[in-house]
Amino acid sequence: MTGLPKKCLVDTNVPKTANLALDPARIPQELTGCVLACVEAINHVVKKGGLVIDAGNEIFDEYLQQLSLKGQPGVGDHFMKWVHDNRWNFPDVDRVTITKNGESYDEFPDHDGLIQFDNSDRKFVAVANAHPVKPTILQATDSKWWGWKDALADAGVTVHFLCPDSIKAKYAEKMGA
Repeated sequence: MTGLPKKCLVDTNVPKTANLALDPARIPQELTGCVLACVEAINHVVKKGGLVIDAGNEIFDEYLQQLSLKGQPGVGDHFMKWVHDNRWNFPDVDRVTITKNGESYDEFPDHDGLIQFDNSDRKFVAVANAHPVKPTILQATDSKWWGWKDALADAGVTVHFLCPDSIKAKYAEKMGA
């Protein structure tokens, strides 16, 4: 897959979606390309490195709740094991300290368009915003992010949508557009 950033954060739905490749017959037709894009993205991150996480393990703990530490059976589970086995080998700059402040973080951008941003996803944005190179966040299936993409860009946070057509359609459906 071309166009993937050298340094990135990986939203949990990317490895979860990659795990769907285990049973291709159960993947809805409209998500086939998305699953493949997630598998390619996860393989890219594992092969090239460059994953950015938080120093307090909030992202790691979210991965751990939704993926298998055994590293199997899926690509996303393999990613989980890789993160577990390698996170202390990441450069210090790629284990970013963020400061919890109520339901948010001091490092979360102050932008009117992000007031309703999901509390559970704020850690990804806070880490990207606090990192010196502001790494891209890989996003697969959470359509709410599509609605916040412009505000995030205004705040200097880049999101790479691995499944732009399906996420855009899902967002439009939810918004009644």
